[in-house]
Amino acid sequence: MRSGSRHFHATSSLSVHKMAPYSLLVTRLQKALGVRQYHVASVLCQRAKVAMSHFEPHEYIRYDLLEKNIDIVRKRLNRPLTLSEKIVYGHLDDPAKQEIERGKTYLRLRPDRVAMQDATAQMAMLQFISSGLPKVAVPSTIHCDHLIEAQLGGEKDLRRAKDINQEVYNFLATAGAKYGVGFWRPGSGIIHQIILENYAYPGVLLIGTDSHTPNGGGLGGICIGVGGADAVDVMAGIPWELKCPKVIGVKLTGSLSGWTSPKDVILKVAGILTVKGGTGAIVEYHGPGVDSISCTGMATICNMGAEIGATTSVFPYNHRMKKYLSKTGREDIAKLADEYKDHLVPDPGCHYDQLIEINLNELKPHINGPFTPDLAHPVAEVGTVAEKEGWPLDIRVGLIGSCTNSSYEDMGRSAAVAKQALAHGLKCKSQFTITPGSEQIRATIERDGYAQILREVGGIVLANACGPCIGQWDRKDIKKGEKNTIVTSYNRNFTGRNDANPETHAFVTSPEIVTALAIAGTLNFNPETDFLTGKDGKKFKLEAPDADELPQAEFDPGQDTYQHPPKDSSGQRVDVSPTSQRLQLLEPFDKWDGKDLEDLQILIKVKGKCTTDHISAAGPWLKFRGHLDNISNNLLIGAINIENGKANSVRNAVTQEFGPVPDTARYYKKHGIRWVVIGDENYGEGSSREHAALEPRHLGGRAIITKSFARIHETNLKKQGLLPLTFADPADYNKIHPVDKLTIQGLKDFAPGKPLKCIIKHPNGTQETILLNHTFNETQIEWFRAGSALNRMKELQQH
Repeated sequence: MRSGSRHFHATSSLSVHKMAPYSLLVTRLQKALGVRQYHVASVLCQRAKVAMSHFEPHEYIRYDLLEKNIDIVRKRLNRPLTLSEKIVYGHLDDPAKQEIERGKTYLRLRPDRVAMQDATAQMAMLQFISSGLPKVAVPSTIHCDHLIEAQLGGEKDLRRAKDINQEVYNFLATAGAKYGVGFWRPGSGIIHQIILENYAYPGVLLIGTDSHTPNGGGLGGICIGVGGADAVDVMAGIPWELKCPKVIGVKLTGSLSGWTSPKDVILKVAGILTVKGGTGAIVEYHGPGVDSISCTGMATICNMGAEIGATTSVFPYNHRMKKYLSKTGREDIAKLADEYKDHLVPDPGCHYDQLIEINLNELKPHINGPFTPDLAHPVAEVGTVAEKEGWPLDIRVGLIGSCTNSSYEDMGRSAAVAKQALAHGLKCKSQFTITPGSEQIRATIERDGYAQILREVGGIVLANACGPCIGQWDRKDIKKGEKNTIVTSYNRNFTGRNDANPETHAFVTSPEIVTALAIAGTLNFNPETDFLTGKDGKKFKLEAPDADELPQAEFDPGQDTYQHPPKDSSGQRVDVSPTSQRLQLLEPFDKWDGKDLEDLQILIKVKGKCTTDHISAAGPWLKFRGHLDNISNNLLIGAINIENGKANSVRNAVTQEFGPVPDTARYYKKHGIRWVVIGDENYGEGSSREHAALEPRHLGGRAIITKSFARIHETNLKKQGLLPLTFADPADYNKIHPVDKLTIQGLKDFAPGKPLKCIIKHPNGTQETILLNHTFNETQIEWFRAGSALNRMKELQQH
């Protein structure tokens, strides 16, 4: 039975209901204990033992521990705390002794839970298996959402995915059963929507192996995207390390109305901060405007915060969250959160490292793109800009849904737009697809008629999965290389991201704007001011959509798609065939040999933007996420080589012939030639996929040297024993040529804060020396010396 059922609510909150009258009990406890009211909640929590989720009735929310840790840190720092500081510092492993300095020190944290999507869970579980541990130490879940390709429609695509991916799904299901991990079957929905519906709660610290894990910040949690190796640490019961985040405050005033939606808040913020402006920081929304945004709308804003490089984003606990918790059968959690509300909102007078103010009364609908999610335009202006830039005005496909915008409210607002068009005899001029975020959303919008309205206007309802948002789209209406425009309610629009066509101009906006533009068929349409012509020849203007944020009736849970891990898994087998092309057990990486890295060959000097999509493409490559050697055949095939301006074409330094990047790397590995990659700004932005770190390590890479890194990718590289290094002087990027060789010195004295020396050896015999910075701490240096974080974990187990 799914989260929409009230049966779960009745059992998990039984002890709370028995405490009535609640206020009388609080008063008696206050008098007996002589403590402030929020201390009373600690006692109530001990009695109530409110479960973290319906699926783990014996894993309890520890607001009492959060409170205790916050009190310790508050006394030490002697200043008001932001909300994110309260939640992060409230989960410190050692709050009394932990050194705390924003942007400087590394924190050792104890997350409450782990979530993994199926594409990254394969490698995470393979790493956990090789750790030798019998069970996960914290509640953990696997969600099957990435491997379902959009082709014909929901049911047919789901059946096809189950058939094609049977081996992988069986591995994940049996590994989950063996090691105590909950398993959400294919068709259940997108990981972030499932987390919001079932697992997120105010004050939770959750890590997830997907970059859009921050979606849970819409329910007041600190939810952070990580690589699989980080997830393994937490599942193994090891404190998780995170550089103490800076805090960017976004003060919202006014209120949302008309065509302006929660998506426009983050589209505006992305335009202000750019794709790297949030790196190393948590974005914390606050102010009177917050209350005008629904809980799922807050989740939308936090979700796309990944596109500005933020560690995560979060909103303070309020009545909109309480309403959502109650509607999803978690009224007991809402009641407990009410008691601890002081710890789930920022302190008055707290300090932000940067403050942005947005007046929601003045905010207009936005659309961002193409090719990058921070190129922001008001919808009213994008048509003019497109004409000037030569972007195709004709919209070929409009796509709504994805983990960013697939809530009941999103679907309702889109249906409200579609209904107006149908009333005037119109359908979409563009192709139109709808991706429900979860089985619960799908079943509820079917019951309430939204799905039918969206079909009638010309839409196709796809499976409850990521689909086109991550490139799982068997697109037939264009040829590769054909210049075209699509508009989506997704979060990411890098080159080739959705359909593997580098000439597809993808724009991201709200679902209701996508729907309006798909009806009009052109970018040069502003629904606030422009008119459409009905079937009867009369002109009409679309009215701003209005829809319920939550269904008036209860959510329809739909089909039961959850597999509980058995109490006794001693007889459970997890098989990986040695001849499998989809799965491969991991071999340990080699340890550091104790020497400096001499004469490293440059595999590629990357020009411009290099996301994890460029480093390890998704789409058709997703099927190899559990097989390191096979997926390594996509290493850096999307990166542009500065030497010739081409993708997947690099010079082999030995043969002097140009060839694919993975083939050249394999040649070097076979001949014992160690290599390095040179990168530009914000290298590794985008997805949390650790394959972008595993692949270069597997094929013989030793270091990645860039102007700057995206947070998750930098950590992933360290976890796999690689050296992520940055130019002390960014201009030194220009001193290195693809034909040079590099020597990295100082590794014998490798220490936190101490730069390494790099000698650039040019073919003409001349040399230059530059400095390279790093962000390694002592623990991470031990990972490097051991060959990987996993190797180091095994070393510690043996001591």
